Amino acid sequence: MKPDTRIVHAGRHPERFDGAVSTPVYRCSTILSDSVADLKARNKAKFDAVSYGRTGTPITMDLEAAVAELEGGARAIATSSGLAAIAGALTALLSAGDHLLVTDSAYFPTRRFCDTVLTRFGVEVEYYDPLIGGDIARLIRPNTRVVFTEAPGSLTFEMQDIPAIAEAAHAAGALVVNDNTWATPLLFRSFEKGVDLSLHAGTKYIVGHSDAMLGLIVCRTAELFERVKTCVGTFGYSLSGDDAFLALRGLRTLSVRLARHQDSALDIARWLQNHTDVARVMFPALPEDPGHAVWKRDFLGCSGLMGVELRPAPVAAMEAMLDALELFGLGYSWGGFESLAIPTSGSIQRTATPWSAAGPTIRLHIGLEDVDDLKADLERGFAAFRAAAA
Repeated sequence: MKPDTRIVHAGRHPERFDGAVSTPVYRCSTILSDSVADLKARNKAKFDAVSYGRTGTPITMDLEAAVAELEGGARAIATSSGLAAIAGALTALLSAGDHLLVTDSAYFPTRRFCDTVLTRFGVEVEYYDPLIGGDIARLIRPNTRVVFTEAPGSLTFEMQDIPAIAEAAHAAGALVVNDNTWATPLLFRSFEKGVDLSLHAGTKYIVGHSDAMLGLIVCRTAELFERVKTCVGTFGYSLSGDDAFLALRGLRTLSVRLARHQDSALDIARWLQNHTDVARVMFPALPEDPGHAVWKRDFLGCSGLMGVELRPAPVAAMEAMLDALELFGLGYSWGGFESLAIPTSGSIQRTATPWSAAGPTIRLHIGLEDVDDLKADLERGFAAFRAAAA
């Protein structure tokens, strides 16, 4: 089946639920067994039977099955947030004395978890240039267990050569974990590019409506699934039936929503490139972007998230611009139907490589509104920017 068909039918079993098109919500903790033998059988089946609410119900299992099928992994694990997926995956794969390599452009909460939790537990964390490619081999040590990637990079949108990184990592016996939230399972085929664990903040595009928190860990092999699922369960990470329902509902329209996000984002990105108040647009789908060649080679499309560097001006001018916006909401997260904007000046952290911008920076998520209306809203913001910068 083609992706647009698979996304409609994956993880659906109407025959199990009296013909219901969508898996019903299961709100439960206790699962009753018919006998002691049945109780023991459920426990023995571990991850393949419903035995307790925290370990999974039919709706969370259908969500996991659908996402794993879409991305081409063996199995998936649903968690309560994207950060829970990151924390659960890394904790499952690392022990005291291990060495972890993390892209210098990683999502800040990933960085904070590595620096404040993993290091406290004896894991050595080292950050690397996101553009290092196959040269990462020179940083890999005998105790390097995991290389963490994210493409494009958070806030600054560098493209990583994940196939080259994966080749070097696997040659040394290390695993590759990739944060695939920006591209979703539809736009980057993680396991075809050498990734071992693909992580998603399903809060974003998979849920798609800014009304549920969700994380997903998709595992390349059944062995990795069992290892990670055991750790995630031990920590008590779980997903409610209501949030799983919202995620499955959002998943069914992911492909059509992404197509609109892509078209609108490309239109606005090109418009911003030619705007006198913009110094740079950070968006790998643009031919002028430094990472465009890698994006075009490895990705099947783009989503609606981008970075923008404004022309040199006081930070107060950027803040005036954002305050003047009416359609772009000022709020964290992204991937929903609505357009969002946040300031990123002062939020971009680097320890392995320098990064600087002459002007203030912002991040935009292009939602599903009319593009001309969004441009008019941004122009309203730019007028406030110019007035404050004068």
